[in-house]
Amino acid sequence: MTRQTLPDIAEFTADAVRWLGTVAQQRTESVWGEGTDSVAVFENWTAEQEREHTDVISRYERKKFDAGWGALNSPVEYGGRALPMSYVLAFRRAEESFDVPRRTEMFSVTQQLVAPTVQQWGTDEQKATFVRAMLRTDLIACQLFSETEAGSDLAAVRTRATQADDGGWTIDGHKVWTSGARVADFGVALCRTDTSVAKHAGLTMFLVPMDAPGVTVTPIRQMTGGSSFNEVYLEGVELDDSYRLGPVGKGWQVALTVLAAERLDGGNLGLANADQAVELARNLGRPPTEIERDAVADLITRSYVQRIANMRVAGAVVAGNDPGPEASLGKLLATDTMARTSDVVRLLLGSDVTSDSARWGTFAWAEHLLGAPGYRIAGGTDEIQHNIIAERVLGLPREPRP
Repeated sequence: MTRQTLPDIAEFTADAVRWLGTVAQQRTESVWGEGTDSVAVFENWTAEQEREHTDVISRYERKKFDAGWGALNSPVEYGGRALPMSYVLAFRRAEESFDVPRRTEMFSVTQQLVAPTVQQWGTDEQKATFVRAMLRTDLIACQLFSETEAGSDLAAVRTRATQADDGGWTIDGHKVWTSGARVADFGVALCRTDTSVAKHAGLTMFLVPMDAPGVTVTPIRQMTGGSSFNEVYLEGVELDDSYRLGPVGKGWQVALTVLAAERLDGGNLGLANADQAVELARNLGRPPTEIERDAVADLITRSYVQRIANMRVAGAVVAGNDPGPEASLGKLLATDTMARTSDVVRLLLGSDVTSDSARWGTFAWAEHLLGAPGYRIAGGTDEIQHNIIAERVLGLPREPRP
């Protein structure tokens, strides 16, 4: 077996910058009061707008993939370059300085969560069908995990998959808080296939075509006014066994593969809006009070703690090691940053955040204030994150279970 010769990282980055210059304009220093002042945590798009934005992002992702800059750390057989994570991070840094389409959550779910899970657990046919197509975003995927009855206990899902004599499956159930269900081609659905065993052991994962008969997507109206999330009803959805992902009864292990990738992907949440809140303090049109300065300084300090934790996670991954507790803390740090950003904005703007005065960079913050609390639930509640850190990272005794 020959050892791969890695490109020089500086030359790699220079080549990336040259290619990015052929498809996008380089970003200039942002000027307060110019461009969009949106700080929305969850987009308030209509179905048509969501499809339009998804298509724009997909076109860029396909160009990137075809030019050899997408799926950098994926195997060559799936269109990647099998490079270490350090090259992925180098490209991302270069990409940040160009005006490329901002990826929505669906793209990280598809490329960084679902595609690698299919690569690990799928059959040869599934790998050939889905992995490259998802990395290139020819296919978009969503997660069909959460259920209203299960709360934060993913293993308590009630959606049933019943196997017929011919080997096929019929799925009946209800999923909730599904991002991107209106534009996704497939959903990875965790279903109960055996009620006679322990709840973790009776689960199986499926790849569900979102246009299959019996699949109904209903948008959920949020208090921000938009509908970023959806309910998905699965009523008599019939699937061939080829849509089963992983062995029967091993759905929990497949789900953990998805969740492990998700744990590494949320560390940067909230930082852009925190930086924007600091700029707001600099552009109030009046000197901040001592209390306001103290609150802004606290936000800056905490955002740097979040960034340092992210760097430690990235450093561990680049070195080929498992991330430490920083990966588990990442989401808690992110939701704390979002909440403290809201506190700072309320302190700086007062009543200006509740009514539209047409002043740039003021009323737009209402969408952040209304949306930020949602991240204390999305992707695993804060309480669940605390339990994971206590039990799995610190080794403390398990919380009593009924």
